[in-house]
Amino acid sequence: MDRDETIVRTENLTKTYDDVDVVRNLDLVVPRHSIFGFLGPNGAGKTTTMKMLLGLIRSTAGSGTIFGLDIESDSADIRSRVGYLPQDPKFYDHMTARETLRFAAGFFFSGPKNRIEDRVSEMLELVGLSGKGDRPVKTFSGGEMQRLGIAQAQIHGPDLLILDEPAAALDPLGRRDVLSILDQFRTTSTVFYSTHILDDVQRVSDTVCILNNGEIVAQGPIGTILESETEASYSAEVQGDVERAKATLLAQSWVDRVTVDGSGDSAALTIAVSDTDAADSQIQRVLLADDSLVVREFKRNKASLEDVFVDLVQEERGDV
Repeated sequence: MDRDETIVRTENLTKTYDDVDVVRNLDLVVPRHSIFGFLGPNGAGKTTTMKMLLGLIRSTAGSGTIFGLDIESDSADIRSRVGYLPQDPKFYDHMTARETLRFAAGFFFSGPKNRIEDRVSEMLELVGLSGKGDRPVKTFSGGEMQRLGIAQAQIHGPDLLILDEPAAALDPLGRRDVLSILDQFRTTSTVFYSTHILDDVQRVSDTVCILNNGEIVAQGPIGTILESETEASYSAEVQGDVERAKATLLAQSWVDRVTVDGSGDSAALTIAVSDTDAADSQIQRVLLADDSLVVREFKRNKASLEDVFVDLVQEERGDV
């Protein structure tokens, strides 16, 4: 990828505590204007990585750049162009949402007061807090606090947003709202956010990195990872001579495996294939060629990021 199209790049980035590599040899590549999902189980090293990128802690080895600037020697310049939301954001309870954003904006904006007020109002509207801007923060729900945190991180129109588990503590509706907000930043910013909620990633991210035990186990466009790490398969609900149907399928050169779930003359077949083009054009014909077999349902199975994640993490742990 062209370096001009890359916002974040690291090479062998490592952080060691007490002779334990919490993060090891990370080679991150975050494309410009992507929504980059940084995935991993708890303790994988996601927060440590974010803090190194922000210059909040120093790396033990390796290097990294953001906007082409060094994450350690140019940290102050980088942070002026980055919005950050920690996993558990804290605000002054006695301040209203409007006062909180006005306070944050004061670090970045100068000039006429109305310029700051316009920006504060714009952010409150963007995150759905326009009607609650004058309420004390201490009265906010968890979801409202997260929305306020995102507005605070975005107040100065940063080129990069780094968000640590922005939706982890929210219910499904709250997570949906937060993801919808992040999606709006796609054209103006790059969003780098960590999470362990895989459904959220598949819903909004275009690029992902899976971290386990401090190491990258997969990275790239989400579609590429799903295609490369999952086995192509189809499902069929059939009634009739199930064993004959299984044998007929296994006789096809492009069928790797057929799993039968059920007994007697009715069952669900899962058909793993090596050639999806051949399967797309022929698999239904093979099944329907048997006049005694009734095909009640047929579909191509969709790849799941959760399946990929579990397989990769288990493989790293030696569970498979």
